[in-house]
Amino acid sequence: MENYFNYFTEIEEHFQRRRGGILLLSTLDWALIETWKSAGVPLEAVLRGVDDSFDKYDQRPSKSKKVNSLAYCSQAVLAAAEDMKEAAVGASGEEKTEREPGFEAAQVAAFLRGNAEKLEGAKLPERAGFSTGTLAREESASLQELAAAIESSGKLPRLEDLERRLTVLEEKLFAVLMAVTPDEDLVKVRVEADRDIAPYRRNMTAGQVEQLHKQYVHKRLLERCGVPRLSLFYMH
Repeated sequence: MENYFNYFTEIEEHFQRRRGGILLLSTLDWALIETWKSAGVPLEAVLRGVDDSFDKYDQRPSKSKKVNSLAYCSQAVLAAAEDMKEAAVGASGEEKTEREPGFEAAQVAAFLRGNAEKLEGAKLPERAGFSTGTLAREESASLQELAAAIESSGKLPRLEDLERRLTVLEEKLFAVLMAVTPDEDLVKVRVEADRDIAPYRRNMTAGQVEQLHKQYVHKRLLERCGVPRLSLFYMH
């Protein structure tokens, strides 16, 4: 996927614009966006799918129920992605110009430092054999070091490399949270995920539902402990 570091914001604003009113995206919506991002669905395909879904909705004679979730658009988004993939088959290997992410060094450094402070204050569950607090402090220090390096050089590192580093840090945190969170709490989160995803299962494949379920649980666990999302995609 190209460097769409405004991926989340673009989708959120476009969905709200087409819906005709401000609606805070739910955990399900954010998990779905992350699933699309992880699967490499181009931003253009998501926006096109949202438009197609609302175009069809607007043609309905009865609109008693308002569209309240991005999941309503999931089938159209996947169809748009497939259409774009087919259109690209046989295309010449012309050089692709990389999109400018529009980030400033000071902005990224502030984001890293802010997340370092949030990690220091996070309330992580403890369990014998797992030093969650130690891990949080170590990762906080890593974020501070990354921020200091950017500030001292005044330049951004290669953003793809920085994003991979942040992804590794977040995945380590998530793995520990899964291990130390009591079983009854994990069950509750999974029940929430099943309930929120249920109305949209028919529009997704089994693999898509499984990935969305994983992202939902991931996001909810981090939220419960006050752990910030470290990815640059969450800078908005």
